[in-house]
Amino acid sequence: TPADGTKVLVTGRISVYEPTGNYQIYVDEMLEDGVGNLYVAFEKLKEKLTKEGLFDQKYKKPIPKYPEKVGVVTASTGAAIRDILTTIKRRYPICKTYLFPCLVQGENAYMDIVKKIKQADQYGLDVLIVGRGGGSFEDLNAFNHEDVARAIFASSTPIISAVGHEVDFTIADFVADLRAPTPTAAAELAVPNTIELFHIIKQYKIRITKNIYEKLNYLRLSLDHIKNSFVIKNPELMMNVKKQKLDSLQEKLGRIIFDNVENVKRKYELLKNNYLLTNPYKLLENSKSKINLYIEKIRVINPLEVLKRGYSVIYKDHQMVKKIDELQKQDTIDIRLYDGIIEAQIKQIKEKKDGEKEEI
Repeated sequence: TPADGTKVLVTGRISVYEPTGNYQIYVDEMLEDGVGNLYVAFEKLKEKLTKEGLFDQKYKKPIPKYPEKVGVVTASTGAAIRDILTTIKRRYPICKTYLFPCLVQGENAYMDIVKKIKQADQYGLDVLIVGRGGGSFEDLNAFNHEDVARAIFASSTPIISAVGHEVDFTIADFVADLRAPTPTAAAELAVPNTIELFHIIKQYKIRITKNIYEKLNYLRLSLDHIKNSFVIKNPELMMNVKKQKLDSLQEKLGRIIFDNVENVKRKYELLKNNYLLTNPYKLLENSKSKINLYIEKIRVINPLEVLKRGYSVIYKDHQMVKKIDELQKQDTIDIRLYDGIIEAQIKQIKEKKDGEKEEI
């Protein structure tokens, strides 16, 4: 039973459907091809690693712009390594390259690839190229192994994959930090172009030279402005202006000091001629008269002075009695006279003719 992704070999005949011009294959026999199983395994592994996140962009490490050391994991012979080394030497000859030769095809090639990736990761490289030249799907299958994918993902060195040609895609391409369509393209992505760098440096040089020239021109104009300034050209005249200003300030200061001294003199004369200071005894007499007046006022409002005139004050339970309603028969009261206190008891309370009560 055929399934999606299964590669098969068929025998039959081809015909053309004339109304639409479509070709049709009438299959008499269908056999499963070995490569079909490789495609099925490829898709299953791709789906598994996708779910695990090994292809996620967030895990991709940036490729350094100006590497000092570039490593290559590939076969020691063949067009791939030759193209990579030639391209790096042509574009960026100051870069050091390190080859980690490995098997790139065969049943156990994936183990050698994993070993060399781990070995290269210990060299402190700036970037590592992993790949091989073109070939059939079966030839590239070593780069579709799960162990290779996990070795690339675990590498601390940024990895550029360069497996096969532009139309070829392997699991290594999906998990690598950057995918190159060919080994030559991988070398171009790994190192900058010296010619382009020289051009950039030249542009920087032009910009720096221009900035320096503009700065020098600005400073030259500033210097000319200072040289032609009024102060530099007329130092004596400027000195006279400053001297006049100083004289003016000194004169102003002298007037201020003189005015302050005169003000102090006037205040002193006013104090010296003050009536109170010139007649201190008169001041005392006035103060004595005021004090006696205050004493007389206090004496008049003194309640004891009122009691001297025959009045008295009644207290009940140490509270002054102001109204007759506050008293009852048999209450004990204190009567305050001028020269003492009388304790008494109420025997009777009479009402006045106008309706008010009268105390006896």
